[in-house]
Amino acid sequence: MKQYPADFRERLLHALDAGLAWAEAARTFGVTERTMRRWQQQRRETGAVAPKPRLGRQRAIGPDAEAVLRVQVAAHADATLAEHCVQWAIAQGVAVSVATMSRALCRLGLPLKKSP
Repeated sequence: MKQYPADFRERLLHALDAGLAWAEAARTFGVTERTMRRWQQQRRETGAVAPKPRLGRQRAIGPDAEAVLRVQVAAHADATLAEHCVQWAIAQGVAVSVATMSRALCRLGLPLKKSP
């Protein structure tokens, strides 16, 4: 789910501070009252209403390994995704799925088309 930007949160809280009713603010801004209460509490406790950073898993083929992947693809240009996964597991010691390899190649702008 997408986070609301800090300026939107500040405008909503400013409207509540100016006397806008909770129900009216909920209809106008399209935010539940629970969310507005949470943002008010965050402003009281931290002084800011900026969204917290979202954490997630680290990529199996991270930015530091992209150069190695480029070299691998250049050396084995006609390899399939599955073959690239096997090569990666042998060279790096990390097994990755075909989908992970596909996303990594897409991020690097490397083509998947093979020569005839």
